[in-house]
Amino acid sequence: MDILAQAVNLSGNMSAIEVGLAAGGAAIGIGAVGAGASQAVGRNPGAIGVILGAALIFVGISEGTFILVAFLLAH
Repeated sequence: MDILAQAVNLSGNMSAIEVGLAAGGAAIGIGAVGAGASQAVGRNPGAIGVILGAALIFVGISEGTFILVAFLLAH
């Protein structure tokens, strides 16, 4: 508990643990999108353009959420 208490910044700024959790969440989201897209292309190879477009949009949303949390809300 002492290590977690030292890691928390009480001045209102985000600590490294919180940014790390946000990065881990983004990585899990991107992995889920990649897994879903690869399964979808395996089931219907003719729809690769639509699937790739949707996958890139969702990856961008996941990355954008991480950037929002890590950089804009850290101040």
